[in-house]
Amino acid sequence: MSAAEAAKPHWRSFDELPRVFGAPVATGILRARPEDFVVDEELAFGPDGEGEHCLLRIRKTAANTDWVARRIAHVAGVPQKAVGYAGLKDRHAVATQWFSVHMGPRAEPGWSDLEADGIEVLEHHRHRRKLRRGALAGNRFVLRLRDVVGDFDAMCERVGLMGEQGVPNYFGPQRFGRDESNLHNADALFRHGAEAPPRASRHLKGLWLSAARSQLFNEVLALRVERGDWRGGLSGERLQLRGSHSHFLAETLDDALSARIASGDLQPTAPLYGAGPLPTAGEVADIEAGVASAFRHWTTGLADSGMAQERRPMRLDAEAMSLERPCDGEVLLHFALPAGSYATSLLRELMHWSG
Repeated sequence: MSAAEAAKPHWRSFDELPRVFGAPVATGILRARPEDFVVDEELAFGPDGEGEHCLLRIRKTAANTDWVARRIAHVAGVPQKAVGYAGLKDRHAVATQWFSVHMGPRAEPGWSDLEADGIEVLEHHRHRRKLRRGALAGNRFVLRLRDVVGDFDAMCERVGLMGEQGVPNYFGPQRFGRDESNLHNADALFRHGAEAPPRASRHLKGLWLSAARSQLFNEVLALRVERGDWRGGLSGERLQLRGSHSHFLAETLDDALSARIASGDLQPTAPLYGAGPLPTAGEVADIEAGVASAFRHWTTGLADSGMAQERRPMRLDAEAMSLERPCDGEVLLHFALPAGSYATSLLRELMHWSG
């Protein structure tokens, strides 16, 4: 092994991340067909009804978000940068999501032209602003698992625990690319680009930076899960008000704060590393600084890229979660998640899957 290889940090794959409820209680196949993974996007606001932008609610099947944005731009006769969307949706799925198109004073085109590309326009409204990333209330999911092997009562019991106690808010494997290529490219980029693909676009480099930061979050959360204090919090924690991005330092945890954490009103967070000092204190700061030290090239590279220190909740709470068995060997899992979270991080606490 070369010195360069020996110096590379070891990161945990998604499958290696610790679970909180023990081993999964079933196995099955996910995404045997695109319609087995259905996701519906919910905006955080309603259309204005007037303005220079057009809001489109579309249904796409087996298509990625960026490709759909390009097709919308082509039909509208505008550059791709005139098209906005609030979040990325899985390609191997049936996804309903919103896009905005800056049309100016021009009349809208015939949106039915998109049907030839398998893109169905469900609604279109005038709007004043471009749709920005993250402008979501959340996403609703229906997953169909096929060839399921496992006791259905045990699955229902596990779903109940997950709904009551939440699950670790890990970033899902799609964040890291096929065979974790985004992480390998990020690592090479942080090592002065020695092994990075030549002439990588700004977009690709952004994906690599985001993947590295997401992996570091997973590393911190994994340590907290192993310690058993990821849900209840510690003194020195940054606590985030549920449903907001604001957070504050809790130098000590009194009974009132602990009760609000237990209710889910306040959420302990882990870092999205960037420039500047860690905003935590005490034992929490020691844990986060330890991960930063183990991935020094990464945290330095993220800071040098201009990313700021941010926080993300460690606990993921699903809403409207239920399980049904339409026929032998199949189950349907229904749930809703806040924006930015991953269905696969929920599903991994219930079952092993292929596909």
